[in-house]
Amino acid sequence: MNEGVLLVNKPDGMTSHDVVSRVRRKFNTKRVGHAGTLDPLATGVLVVLVGKATKLSNNFVTFDKAYKSTMIFGRSTDTADTEGKLLAEKPYDHVTRGDLDKVIESFRGEIDQLPPMFSAVKHKGKKLYEYARKGIVVEREPRRITVHQLEILKFDPPYVEFYVECSKGTYIRQLASDIGDKLGCGACISKIERTRVGEFRIEDAVTIEDMNESHIRNWKS
Repeated sequence: MNEGVLLVNKPDGMTSHDVVSRVRRKFNTKRVGHAGTLDPLATGVLVVLVGKATKLSNNFVTFDKAYKSTMIFGRSTDTADTEGKLLAEKPYDHVTRGDLDKVIESFRGEIDQLPPMFSAVKHKGKKLYEYARKGIVVEREPRRITVHQLEILKFDPPYVEFYVECSKGTYIRQLASDIGDKLGCGACISKIERTRVGEFRIEDAVTIEDMNESHIRNWKS
């Protein structure tokens, strides 16, 4: 069978591991992995590596990424998205488009971001979400990330649609939460689509239902 890179347009509700399992069954091979996890809530470009290409995963995780997302003002959750436990509700009527424009300016460029507890970042050999599921919050160190582009696409409170181009290790859920905190109303993600990973774009991704061996492209690095 072919070996290489398969670009999957991950549907909402599936984990990245679910996608890998489907690819294994579809192509009858165990040597399948992915480069860069997407949350179950998230859709879009998932880079799946098949066969010997699984050894190249580190080459892909360093790529910049792009996302189109929607956040909801006035709600804070433990996962920073709508699937999490509600922690607080605050009024958002006072937030204007001008307020938002001023706040997001401080999130462009190089910034320090605290990894969310519901993430795969490791602490003492365990992933943070393993602690979070037990209700344990551990101390984390902020990480330096780069937000190359951050633009508001639609302002319709409580919903705000935005576009981000960013470096590896950027958590869009945390970005929305931090923006909401700075506005004083809180925010969480309701929708997120990864539109690009490096040179790989959503337009070139295939659905789970339609994927076949012709979609596996050679990759050498």
